[in-house]
Amino acid sequence: MQRIRCWNRTVYVFDLLGFGRSSRPHFSSDSEEAENQFVESVEEWRAMVGVETMILLGHNLGGYLAAAYTLRYRSSRPHFSSDSEEAENQFVESVEEWRAMVGVETMILLGHNLGGYLAAAYTLRYPSRVKHLILVEPWGFPERPNNPDQEQPIPVWIKAVGAMLSPFNPLAGLRIAGPLGPSLVQRLRPDFKRKYSTLFEDNTVTEYIYHCNVQTPSGETAFKNMTIPYGWAKRPMLHRVGLIQEDIPITVIYGARSCIDGNSGNAIKQLRPNSHVETVAIRGAGHYVYADQPEDFNQKVIEICNSVE
Repeated sequence: MQRIRCWNRTVYVFDLLGFGRSSRPHFSSDSEEAENQFVESVEEWRAMVGVETMILLGHNLGGYLAAAYTLRYRSSRPHFSSDSEEAENQFVESVEEWRAMVGVETMILLGHNLGGYLAAAYTLRYPSRVKHLILVEPWGFPERPNNPDQEQPIPVWIKAVGAMLSPFNPLAGLRIAGPLGPSLVQRLRPDFKRKYSTLFEDNTVTEYIYHCNVQTPSGETAFKNMTIPYGWAKRPMLHRVGLIQEDIPITVIYGARSCIDGNSGNAIKQLRPNSHVETVAIRGAGHYVYADQPEDFNQKVIEICNSVE
């Protein structure tokens, strides 16, 4: 490895593992495992020299492996447990590791959808770190009804398709689509582009959503393992939310036009009679409250922030 100065940057030049002057380990005969060995060797080197972020350049096979490295470490894609409780713990501990790393002592914690569920789980485990909990359209709070009449009727064909696709991750079809993926996102969810039309006139949002979701399924796999048909939580948060420390205020924000059941806010209030629990419905907003009515949503969040010492 060589370290040279390039204008105002430090440049590291190294041979791939098994080539040039690098060490010659035994590589697996399995192509995927061999690729993983290359990728992990780059990550071990990065951690050893203390490089936080980098511009990564690779030539020939190095280009292939640079892309593989970026897929894995662009945003951490760890292996999650197939056990729903353990997967939840992994999410919670990742938030705590981040908090400790950036040095935040206490915070107003806001989570949307699955993030709301995990924000509540984090608050249960680390109550001293949370000054106010904000749940935006939270997933996973109510229990799946035992009486089918209580559920919204699900057509037979949807149940059949769901049964066939149950072994696969939710976004497997997007990966199978290959180069047609971006146009598929645009066709199935044209509302994403409309929501951010004041910021982007092109397909930036659609392409961003595609490239984030087409990567190796990690958190997506964890979410699948935390659910039961059809989209209900294996470990409903309403069973535990009453155990959150009484002096931690909770605000639940819903979109008035959302398909998400807003009754969880009232249920939380009943489970926490001695605590501050507020439910807010944002008029004209659907599930993506912050994008549908950003000014109203931001104003409410600012009010909450200003109320916290």
